[in-house]
Amino acid sequence: MSEPIFGVVGIVAMLIGIFVLNMAPGPAMALFGFLGLVLLADAPLQALLPTMNTVASTFWEQFSKPDYAAIPLFILLGEVIFYAGYSAQLFDATHKWFGSRRGGLAITTVLASAGFSAICGSNTATAATMSAVAIPSMSEYNYHPVLKTGAVAAGSTLGVMVPPSIVLVVYGLYTGESIGKLFFGSVVPSLVLTGLIVLTVVGICRLHPTWGPAHAGTTLRQKLAAAPQVLDILILFAVIMYTLMTGKVTPTEVAGVACLLAVGMCLLRRKLSWPKFRNALRDTLRITCMVFVIMAGAKVFGMFLTLSYLPTRIAQMVGGLGLPGPVILSIILLCYIVGGCLMDALAFLLISLPIFLPLIREMGYDPVWFGVVVCVVTTLGAITPPIGISCYVIAGMCKSVRVEQVFRGALYYVPSYILTVMVLLLCPHFTVGWLASFAR
Repeated sequence: MSEPIFGVVGIVAMLIGIFVLNMAPGPAMALFGFLGLVLLADAPLQALLPTMNTVASTFWEQFSKPDYAAIPLFILLGEVIFYAGYSAQLFDATHKWFGSRRGGLAITTVLASAGFSAICGSNTATAATMSAVAIPSMSEYNYHPVLKTGAVAAGSTLGVMVPPSIVLVVYGLYTGESIGKLFFGSVVPSLVLTGLIVLTVVGICRLHPTWGPAHAGTTLRQKLAAAPQVLDILILFAVIMYTLMTGKVTPTEVAGVACLLAVGMCLLRRKLSWPKFRNALRDTLRITCMVFVIMAGAKVFGMFLTLSYLPTRIAQMVGGLGLPGPVILSIILLCYIVGGCLMDALAFLLISLPIFLPLIREMGYDPVWFGVVVCVVTTLGAITPPIGISCYVIAGMCKSVRVEQVFRGALYYVPSYILTVMVLLLCPHFTVGWLASFAR
């Protein structure tokens, strides 16, 4: 069996382990990557111990690199904001500004999710939080189950797009690209996607006026009084983006300063008790271990794929087809759409990068732009069947709604993602490159 065929067999075996044997993505990638490295050696039995040492060194390197400290720090930042209850304040402030019009509470949910995502950076945390905060309010005003759950599902996906995004941090560390450029490059696409999701809510309410009834509005004084409630989030977001733009500090230092500032703000406003902080630390440890194991497993599996020459052969084969770059890119993005529907976005991203990133660089595409595009595409998986983790979280939080209603509501927003990707493809410089150039 040739090496590239062996690489294909390894990928199939890993997917069987994940989907049939119900293995977690990180351990599955590490296990099948290890087996592949052993079996590709000239003397598999003699290579067993050296390969074990290589895998152990990879895991140790993954958990001990100083640059990777940015990941738990950004996660801790989001968890502190989550447990401090800022989501309720964001929802209240946006509710006073936009909640009175038809479908206003659904629009409020999307905008509050975008604001919360600016610090939290997690799909599932945003889905759980906004389900608890927004769905009871929309239920009180007799919003249709499809509209209220769909708005929460679509809004929750902004956690991967709006900086600081953990997926973009991992992508930057894995590829060696500037995290600052990735953060700045994702600002315009985040705004475009948020705007399109809001317009979708407006369109749904025009088609189904009874789904999101209007209610009594608030006075200008009440609206202005609610504005300071979002001040802390804006300050944190501004600190992160400004310090990254200067290029004088590393992403790890930025994350550390932002964490310290967030904890200080929460203590000053008496929002963070010791039990809440302890829960934030516990969840940070759990999520960080999951992310690091996925990254280490992907590194091991990537070593196996490199040794099998599969990425090189794929690049040569695609180059020999003579297809235009946009056609090849469309095929790659289609793979990400399907992969994002089937498994965790971060796991699939790290599995696929050893295969697709060399091809992207060979075709001359900007890896920063590609990272942002892939974020938009793979985040679709959080709201599309069969995995759709955000939809399952929402259904679990809202017992009165069936999971199929949540998926039905979420599917209304799929065109928003497709349009966002089209804008990114047509205007790469103005959507990503221009702002990314400000980061150093």
